[in-house]
Amino acid sequence: QVQLVESGGGVVQAGGSLRLSCAVTGGTFSGYHMAWFRQAPGNEREFVARIALSGGTGYYADSVKGRFTISRDRAKNTMYLQMNDLKPEDTAIYYCAARTFSIGQYDYWGQGTQVTVSS
Repeated sequence: QVQLVESGGGVVQAGGSLRLSCAVTGGTFSGYHMAWFRQAPGNEREFVARIALSGGTGYYADSVKGRFTISRDRAKNTMYLQMNDLKPEDTAIYYCAARTFSIGQYDYWGQGTQVTVSS
């Protein structure tokens, strides 16, 4: 039973930073392609960033390029999203997701963590 648990959300002023974490249990962490999504009230869920099995470089939505950094720590079975220069439009619930293949739908999802950026 694979479980993903997000943490690290909170309230921050515009221009500030937050670091989100996604802990993975019940599976082999190194065997999953992982990503971050977010959903603001009244909006559709949108892709934020993703990272492959081996880690390395991440891929980002245009709206967060240059500000967010995705990474994974195999020793801690944890994925991170470092968010810098936060903007009010970044306000959303952020979700961790994982899949066993390099393409296709994400099979596992966390419960979400709220990020609120005030102006």
